[in-house]
Amino acid sequence: MTISPFDHPLLSSLLGDEETARHFSVEAEIAAMLAFEGALVEAEAESGAIAKDAAAAIVSTLSSFRPDTALLRAGVAKDGVMVPELVRQIRAAVAEPHGASVHFGATSQDVIDTALVLRLKPVVEHLGLLLTENIVRFAALEQRFGGRALTGMTRMQPAIPIQVSDRVTAWRAPLQRHQERLSEQSGRLLAVQFGGAAGTLDRLGDKAQAVRAALAARLGLGDAPQWHSQRDTLADFASWLSLVAGSLGKFGQDIALMAQDGAEIELSGGGGSSAMPHKQNPVKAEALVALARFNATQLCGIHQAVVHELERSGAAWTLEWLLLPQMVVATAASLRLAAELAGQIESLGR
Repeated sequence: MTISPFDHPLLSSLLGDEETARHFSVEAEIAAMLAFEGALVEAEAESGAIAKDAAAAIVSTLSSFRPDTALLRAGVAKDGVMVPELVRQIRAAVAEPHGASVHFGATSQDVIDTALVLRLKPVVEHLGLLLTENIVRFAALEQRFGGRALTGMTRMQPAIPIQVSDRVTAWRAPLQRHQERLSEQSGRLLAVQFGGAAGTLDRLGDKAQAVRAALAARLGLGDAPQWHSQRDTLADFASWLSLVAGSLGKFGQDIALMAQDGAEIELSGGGGSSAMPHKQNPVKAEALVALARFNATQLCGIHQAVVHELERSGAAWTLEWLLLPQMVVATAASLRLAAELAGQIESLGR
């Protein structure tokens, strides 16, 4: 049983995206956290912050370490995050004399935020590929039907004759701008978070910047000063997600409206009705509209989560966890559905 349509065993076939959702599984999150801890001790040994034999022992232990998830669950209920219990288990597995070097100089937020970014990296690549697929499909529609006539509609009323290419351009052009936005954002988004207890990396002293740079390099992320209470980059990404879903929602809305009388469009693969066998419901088009409105609604909450009090906020951070993964999956589902819907257009225009 689930309360989210994005991982519902039935509804997710329409509203979900398996490739994206797997990066938000508990297994993926724990794997990313362990990757952080392993890369951290290697970076610290490289700079002399911890002993090299300690780093080797920790990395060796992590290669086969599997946490007790029941204890992690209890730890979250107590601490609000899984990291204190996870670190306790790793230290116990490493044992003395090297256990104390686990997680040295880091804090829970470093682990959680960097683990999020590590999982967003393949997600961003996946979203970029889906975006390109949609642009290609719209270009194919324009090539096939672009010279045909359509009735231009303004304020839901017939206006003047236009061409199919005019309407398809209004679908395609925003997606090309979203490609540019994603490319511009990615460098800021895919950066390590490493600030220690209160953002100053105080335990690492003059080795702090070298450790952070080495950590970022080992994880394949950008090196950036700590951003644990500065959530504008994640909010910027969420805005991008909402814009993409919104542009695809406009495409879905247009298709649904055109399908009302079917005079200017022919679709294959419409949804059936339990009461009216003759119907071909534009299910994917409707879902695109719903997902666009969903993301627009969640974006308000993400902007609320930008408000972190002082050096760290538990409340704003938790709100972000509630919202961002669903927005990511909703956007991926929108891109998947839009590409499928574009492929079901058999004829467009007159």
